[in-house]
Amino acid sequence: MSNTNSTSSGKVPMGQKIAFGIGMLANQIFPAVLGIFAVILVERLGFSGFLQGIAFFIPKFYDALFDLVMGYVSDNTKSKWGRRRQYVLAGAIILGISFALMWQMYPENGVTYNFTYFLGISFIFYTGLTIFSIPFVAMGYEMSDDFHERTSIMATSQLIGQLAWVAAPWLYVVMYNTKLYPTTDFAVRNLAIYVAIGCAILAAIPAFFISSKSTINENYSPIDLKGILGSFGEIKEGLKASAEIMPFRKICIATFLIFNAFQTTAGFSYFIIKYYLFKGNENGFGLWPTLFGCIGAIITTVVVIPIVARMSKTMGKKKAFLVSQSISILGYILLYFLFVPGKPYLFLFALPFFSFGIGGLFTIMMSMTSDVIDIDELNTGKRREGSLGAIYWWMVKFGTAVAALLSGIILSLVDFKSNADTQTDQTMFWLLIAFVGIPILGTSFAIWVMKDYDVDEAKAREVRDLLDKRKGKTKTQSSAYLSGKLVSLVKNGSINSSIDNELNTKSETELKAIYSEILNNGLHGLCFSPYVENQKAGDILSADQIRRRLDIIAPHTNWIRSFSCTEGNELIPEIAHQKGLKTVVGAWISNDKARNEKEIEALIKLAKSGLVDIAAVGNEVLHRNEISEQELIGYIKRVKEAVPNISVSYVDAYYQFLDKPNLISSCDLLLVNFYPFWEGANVDFTTSYLQNMMEVTKNVAQGKKIIISETGWPSKGETVEEAIPSEINAMKYFVSSQKWAKNNNIELFHFSSFDESWKALQEGTVGTAWGIWDKNEKLKF
Repeated sequence: MSNTNSTSSGKVPMGQKIAFGIGMLANQIFPAVLGIFAVILVERLGFSGFLQGIAFFIPKFYDALFDLVMGYVSDNTKSKWGRRRQYVLAGAIILGISFALMWQMYPENGVTYNFTYFLGISFIFYTGLTIFSIPFVAMGYEMSDDFHERTSIMATSQLIGQLAWVAAPWLYVVMYNTKLYPTTDFAVRNLAIYVAIGCAILAAIPAFFISSKSTINENYSPIDLKGILGSFGEIKEGLKASAEIMPFRKICIATFLIFNAFQTTAGFSYFIIKYYLFKGNENGFGLWPTLFGCIGAIITTVVVIPIVARMSKTMGKKKAFLVSQSISILGYILLYFLFVPGKPYLFLFALPFFSFGIGGLFTIMMSMTSDVIDIDELNTGKRREGSLGAIYWWMVKFGTAVAALLSGIILSLVDFKSNADTQTDQTMFWLLIAFVGIPILGTSFAIWVMKDYDVDEAKAREVRDLLDKRKGKTKTQSSAYLSGKLVSLVKNGSINSSIDNELNTKSETELKAIYSEILNNGLHGLCFSPYVENQKAGDILSADQIRRRLDIIAPHTNWIRSFSCTEGNELIPEIAHQKGLKTVVGAWISNDKARNEKEIEALIKLAKSGLVDIAAVGNEVLHRNEISEQELIGYIKRVKEAVPNISVSYVDAYYQFLDKPNLISSCDLLLVNFYPFWEGANVDFTTSYLQNMMEVTKNVAQGKKIIISETGWPSKGETVEEAIPSEINAMKYFVSSQKWAKNNNIELFHFSSFDESWKALQEGTVGTAWGIWDKNEKLKF
């Protein structure tokens, strides 16, 4: 997956926000109307409360699982339409057709038939909902990278989306108007068709009016059958990586608690108004369920969302969340006291407080999720709006599925009777307790979960700055990032691809066999990657992890190269020598003078102990422009004077030596990095690049021995001009570079032994995929 950031910077045009809001309206109309139409399952079609719960739980649970796959598919789609738009359109069409069909049920067909029919069409409906909603929500996450603009986008979408809850309750009035429809099931069969057509049109709007860039040339994972089946591993990794981000974990748990509690009891309001406030008497009651939903939604739209958005800017997202949810708890308490039989108008006074719950939840949480997506990119190098959005909405939908089941169980536990004219006082008392008590408990736990949420504006901006710096300064992070150094090779016709062309005739199976043969016969050298998963440079290495990894690579190499002499790296030379390996031991040099002293002293100590075969003073420090050439030469001379019997050198890209004769003079030999990949070379021409790199280096080497200290090819990640990361290309480069080195009697260190996830912070996905073994220490090919 590419780590290319698809967000746009700064402000988003209002037209784009409105288009996203219209999509949100459709996204909310379907569940809003679904909850209203569901009344007929119990009242007209004879479903028990438990059976109704099952009818909603099973397809919603399936929907929640399908979200994760859809997130992967959406994130990896290569199309001139971009990653999202085509799915939004397809999902809108499926939603419209299936929603109209799922309500075509008749009481005379019996409970069993209607249950089976409803369940079957529900699977199609929720498939369409996932195909639509996951790419649609990802569109919103990637619209802006500005901390407050994200809240504005989500607030605008929620303002428009809340219109669904304003309009939908009026369907009660229409359904129960006997002048229009003789029965409510007849009404639902007809109204479902109109709702389906209107919602499908609204859902399609974002596909046409929210722009997105082409992804045809992006280096995404495949979404064919093999790729999709393989995606479960990536989904598992995504879930693991997401769970490790504590702020995201808190967001998901809090959302689950609040929304699950709300959804569990949302359908009870109709029954409480009818059977508690009106004792089952339908005369005069018909308008009150409509007013409960409609006025609550109007207050949410006109009052709550603007207030919460304002609170978010003035006091921060976390405090705005905590305050809004506390107000909602007050609203639930008031509802308990203001549901008074014969006085339905009293509950209207509680609605302004009650409405802060859901109104504040999604306005803030969706904005928070955008911030967390930045943290995920910083940690993994991947931009995964679809996958993290899918995980977040999986929590929402899983909560909805559980809520549907709990609703049915609660109705059964309180002995609620289907098709009854009245309910017992005891039934309605406990239903009212559940209606207010469950949301109070869920919201209280959510507040407790979020009290330590730590992504404020300062941290969010810090993360964005780090991402921007990574993208803006990538070309100073690796010797590889000066592309086109030898582009003249193509123009002057000096490309020789005889070795590479031979490989092009090989099948993948044959290529793997050649690769394995070379590896098993033994390499001259490997760059040693000591950091295991969840470690990074600067963490302390243990002897056990070093020994375990050296046990893996020792049968396949004669030399290893290390990069530092502190923080546990000083253990590498001794353990390597115990295993019969020779060592190029590096002292890490940077602009940290105090650390440089520790590195130099440690290198000298190791060399005097007989554990260093070649000493490397610094790695690409001139390329990073962290110290001067003269400072570096001074360090080299100190080591040479301290250990005169050991060859001492410096490691950098070959072109860093071309105009530095004094540096070359100070070295006993040259340790040079060759990376055709970073120069944008087509893998079919890499041996010519290697040969030309060697020739230009020899011209300035002053007759000194040249060792290739690093070269390799990544198996995944971002392309560099014509250089494409892939498993096939990584194997081809390994084979061709090893054959070229052997034919020319050149000592070469392959980069690298193991994949290291922490390098995503510096180089994105491509930085994590240079190993012969993967991050779990398994052979990749």
